[in-house]
Amino acid sequence: MVGSVPSAGCSAAAAILTVPLPRRPLDPDDPADRIRGWYENELGWPTVPGEPVRLLVGERFDVLDVPAEAGLAALRRLAPGSPVAVRGDRMRLLVAAGGAEEVPGILQWLEWGALPLDLTAIGAGELIEAPLPPPGGSQGRDPGPNRPGPVQGAAVWLRPPVAGCEAEASLPTMSALGGVGGAPDLVRLVDTLATHCHRVRLRRANAQPLAFS
Repeated sequence: MVGSVPSAGCSAAAAILTVPLPRRPLDPDDPADRIRGWYENELGWPTVPGEPVRLLVGERFDVLDVPAEAGLAALRRLAPGSPVAVRGDRMRLLVAAGGAEEVPGILQWLEWGALPLDLTAIGAGELIEAPLPPPGGSQGRDPGPNRPGPVQGAAVWLRPPVAGCEAEASLPTMSALGGVGGAPDLVRLVDTLATHCHRVRLRRANAQPLAFS
């Protein structure tokens, strides 16, 4: 199935990493090149030329983009090593490659398809801005007990990826339905996100002043 993770640990991810990306010449004094080098050389994630540095989606992961408030409520559905990024009031949760194309069908099956949820699935061939590499290695940001907190400027990692196969093995996937393998279940994650996106939308609608003609 699309986005599946084999039960043999992270063997699939390890197989990907046996053929590393070609290392392009990078200028260590160029901030953009330092960012690009971290993704390409440390993680093996493809980027595209130009600034700001952008990541190519669909080869190593797909992305679910949601309001940060909704994303924070869904963190319990993720494995501890599942990467999550934030920018402003938006949160991006990484899922297994191929997961984005499953999302519309999942939402229909869960009877969320007719509602505007502010949940965007970003998949193969699309690009996202590369979050800044964490200065502390893999520690990321502390979201606080109740909310992500304000994030100014560029996207940053709330839960950063780590080098090796851990990130791919932890990404939510359709194959995890029923407890197969060690990755979280994509269906449960999407259902949780949809529920909290809907609640966020209702709260925002109720907070708007009434318009009188």
